[in-house]
Amino acid sequence: MSTPSESARDRISRLGDHIHQAYSQNRRVMSFAEYLEMVAAAPRKHLRSAPQYMLDCFDHYGTKTVVYPWGERRRFQLFDCPWSDGRDHLIGQEDVQNRIYRALANFVHEGTANKLILLHGPNGSAKSTLIRCIGRAMQHYSSLEEGALYRINWIFPGRRIARSGIGFAGGAADDPDNHDTYAYLPDELVDAKLTDELRDHPMFLIPEDQRARLFEDLMGDTGRSDQGGPQRAPGEAPPFVLSDYLRFGRLSHKNRAIYEALLASYQGDYLKVLRHVQVERFFIQHRYREGYVTVEPQMSVDANERQITADRSVAALPAALQSVALYEYGGELVNANRGLIEYSDLLKRPLEAYKYLLTTVEQSSVSLASATLFLDLVFLGSSNEIHLNAFKEIAEFQSFRGRLELVRVPYLLDVTQEEQIYEQKIQEAAGRRHVAPHCAYVTALWAVLTRMRKPQSDRYRREIGDLVARLTPLDKAELYSHGHVPDALNAAQAKELRRSLEDIWRESESYPFYEGRSGASPREMLVVLFNAANSTNYSYVAPLAILEEIDALIKQESVYDFLKQDVQPGGFHDHRRFVEIVRERLVDRIDDEVRSAMGLIEESEYTRLFNRYIIHVLHWTKKERVHNPATGALEEPDQALMREVESTLEITGTPDDFRRDLISKIGAWSLDHLNEKPDYTVIFAEYFKRLKADYFEQRRKSVRRGVEDLLTLLAADGAGLDLEARRQAERTRETLFARFGYRADSARDALTLLFRHRYRD
Repeated sequence: MSTPSESARDRISRLGDHIHQAYSQNRRVMSFAEYLEMVAAAPRKHLRSAPQYMLDCFDHYGTKTVVYPWGERRRFQLFDCPWSDGRDHLIGQEDVQNRIYRALANFVHEGTANKLILLHGPNGSAKSTLIRCIGRAMQHYSSLEEGALYRINWIFPGRRIARSGIGFAGGAADDPDNHDTYAYLPDELVDAKLTDELRDHPMFLIPEDQRARLFEDLMGDTGRSDQGGPQRAPGEAPPFVLSDYLRFGRLSHKNRAIYEALLASYQGDYLKVLRHVQVERFFIQHRYREGYVTVEPQMSVDANERQITADRSVAALPAALQSVALYEYGGELVNANRGLIEYSDLLKRPLEAYKYLLTTVEQSSVSLASATLFLDLVFLGSSNEIHLNAFKEIAEFQSFRGRLELVRVPYLLDVTQEEQIYEQKIQEAAGRRHVAPHCAYVTALWAVLTRMRKPQSDRYRREIGDLVARLTPLDKAELYSHGHVPDALNAAQAKELRRSLEDIWRESESYPFYEGRSGASPREMLVVLFNAANSTNYSYVAPLAILEEIDALIKQESVYDFLKQDVQPGGFHDHRRFVEIVRERLVDRIDDEVRSAMGLIEESEYTRLFNRYIIHVLHWTKKERVHNPATGALEEPDQALMREVESTLEITGTPDDFRRDLISKIGAWSLDHLNEKPDYTVIFAEYFKRLKADYFEQRRKSVRRGVEDLLTLLAADGAGLDLEARRQAERTRETLFARFGYRADSARDALTLLFRHRYRD
């Protein structure tokens, strides 16, 4: 049996073997000749610019089609953060994702990223989350073989290796001609190593004219190739285009000075110069400011330089370089080169602090005192609408406009998406407290209602405009989230409204005050959630506590601009009324849960009833008999059944006309949906609603009695209930607990709310 110390050594040994194997497999260092072989084998993979690399990163994680009531959207799975099991993923915003992707594709097609992609929208609309997802994806992608990135280091061997010809004391024992490369020399044989903090592309070591010929050999005269990289779906993005950075880029001032000094020392022997080159793989890392840097909104210089040849730490440099002024570059632009730079809240900075971006973005370069640095970067920034509007008013805006790709990021308008935001955070806020059902829903619904904009009915055809004009904030929220049309519409009107839903969704896209620009921010609603989670009025996180906190927020009109909006016809911006609407929706949900727990919601009952009705109407119109499955006999259509259903539906006109119209609607639907079985719940949605309401009303007394019994069980341990009533109440309670997530206290409060609002009289 091994001792604890031996076991620890074994573990460390295994860990060491694993890391060494990973290091070798990742090809962390290599000679320039080996790197060139790798480029020749997969030119498309190794000759990417930063925009192309980011575009490939988008493609690497794939796409999926998400279906919303307003239409289908392509979603890039990068924003689902699969590398971290979805932690901190982006919810919704597919339109924004596709606009960014399109901008990157344009950069690739043009050969340069000559614009800054500026995400603008209200505070808390997920602009930073969106950029962070891209940056984190690039970090993960760079750790994979298909996302490998490389830079160069300069290696100067020690006394036993190098000759005195370049300033080292040579020895006969080790002739440098015996070394094809110094890339693999161990540290004890290296006197000096100069890293390239700018991460110039290693291909810059090949002179520009020779490089052009090499690219033509590798990729053809079009500068395009599909080798060695991820394949695109047809029409998804332009073919690979060699960027201006690769075609015309040159070594930085420091690398150029080292290269020229070595070339002179070796009397033009290019191969001997390349012996000093070590090609090293690097990884995009936000924490260490490598390839992904965030510039916060403070005034600072984004690039700088420091002379290093006067530093004692490089005193071991060869004599050929001792007289050359070498500079070390630093700052955000340098650290981010070959990747992504994010300007967080760009327009909060003083104008003078980002004027340099005009030339930096346009020319992909930045000028310092001793040199001009050429960059390969994707510039991404964010701004809220207030600062962007102020920026548009100044004279310099027109100069900047041509260098900005504006991408709007509105608040979410889909309650189900908004709900996901709060579901992620509510457990953090709750700690060990029980979270009652519907807390996230209550928060999300009120937030989305505050963001709804009164529709402009005059933008639509008359018949559609009349329907759109009648929409309330809740109607729009239901349309966007579930595709539900208002109950008052007939089948034809409902069909027209659904057909126009995408137009309604996009109605205000061209307006400065677009839908989703104002309203309650997720940040503000998270404060509401955290306050409710710590409420002393409840022993758990309660939806009623959230409504109380929303009431408190509404009173702070001087703090929140969206609360200052005037109430508009149709109830838009009526934030106090929204609280009551949300309360009613909460009661609806509790009612459905209680009915279901009691076994009283049998949707199949009224579905079966309506299907029987349709069968009898079909045979009635054809003057045919109906097959009775119980007796096997053919019987006349059941007039009593048809009259009962028609009485419940409160039909207008004669029964004969109503029945013929019913069959006509089924025929029309079938023509539009060939080879599909008629779905009566869709064709006659409004009739199903009436049947459901009637079904519920017939059972209202049973529900009331069940709610009272359940409250007695929860509040008084069932005192006074007979045996059967107690058993039923206990079954209902257990269903509420197990299926819907209630606890005794949250169930008691929910039932009390339900009883007061629905069953008191």
